[in-house]
Amino acid sequence: MKLTKTLFATTALTVAAGLAHAESHGMMADSMTLVSWGGAYQASQDKAYAQPYLEMHEGLTISWDESSNEAVAKLRAMNEAGNITWDLVDVVASDAIRLCDEGLAMEYDPEELLAEGDDGSSAEDDFGELIVSDCFIPQIVYSTTFGYRTDMVPEGVDAPSEICSVFDLETYPGKRALEKRPINNMEWALLCDGVAKEDVYDVLATDEGQQQALDKLATIKDDVIWWSAGADTPQLLADGEIFMGSTYNGRLFSVIEEQDQPVAMMWDAQVFDLDGWIIPTGLDDAALARVKDFVKFATDTQRLADQAKYISYGPARASSAPLVGQHAELGIEMAPHMPTDPNNAKNTFLYNYEFWADYRDDIDAKFQAWLAQ
Repeated sequence: MKLTKTLFATTALTVAAGLAHAESHGMMADSMTLVSWGGAYQASQDKAYAQPYLEMHEGLTISWDESSNEAVAKLRAMNEAGNITWDLVDVVASDAIRLCDEGLAMEYDPEELLAEGDDGSSAEDDFGELIVSDCFIPQIVYSTTFGYRTDMVPEGVDAPSEICSVFDLETYPGKRALEKRPINNMEWALLCDGVAKEDVYDVLATDEGQQQALDKLATIKDDVIWWSAGADTPQLLADGEIFMGSTYNGRLFSVIEEQDQPVAMMWDAQVFDLDGWIIPTGLDDAALARVKDFVKFATDTQRLADQAKYISYGPARASSAPLVGQHAELGIEMAPHMPTDPNNAKNTFLYNYEFWADYRDDIDAKFQAWLAQ
């Protein structure tokens, strides 16, 4: 064991010396532009791995661009102009698939680019099925789920704990907030209209199934406030304008734990989604060398666990989960607030990226027409 530790330490020093030599000889770029979403999520990335990486690399500068919601369109434009100004881009998994299919994101080998897990697992095994594209480098698992006002639960009635409570206006009266798009809403509607979880996307692929979902949503349409920004539902809940509403679990964590509002989570049928990095194609050698070095550091076991100190999104590595500790400022244990915690993940629904890549435009058009009726 002692010999192994010595060899490991020697290897680590050799690697560090090699990186320092590479940087001093200009083989790695001395600046990076990282693209993310702004807000608390980007702040968690900056604190967990950008700042520690900067401390290790004197003379390096990192700038942030908050354009991830426009990543596909902007990378297309950069590619056409032959001028790639971004080095590393945070995107949702479905956008990573699109960018990969269009040749705008770089394919990679997990065993070459990513660090092994701290438990000795290979990177490919540690991330497992969350590597949903040859170009997608997973960071976090988040979910879209429901929060509700605890002080608005009718007297003598149990608090809502099942997804179909959303459609039960008799037991749980009051306004709901739903995102102004078909994704997630159509799936929940079919689940609550008797469609088995494993059959949802087969049904939704048909005109009849799409109409079935819209008909179910129509039963609560008059009581729905439609949201477009993730901050909308937490604000509506805090103001008491709705009884329950969907949004990202990290937003609900904030309104519950940081703002101390009378709101609780309803985890049933939370829709899992993924967020991670893509490396744009077309980077020069120095920029690509820097990005690869940063990615290996920023997605290792400890760094992804560290991010969970600042936001309630589950780390994408299995080896990171046991290292999730307390919130850096609130001092509360973060594991129970993760969508991946066993108590919260008893009944989850995994977003089907391929389905929505194929059907998004058609179902969007139907959904918007239905909204306008």
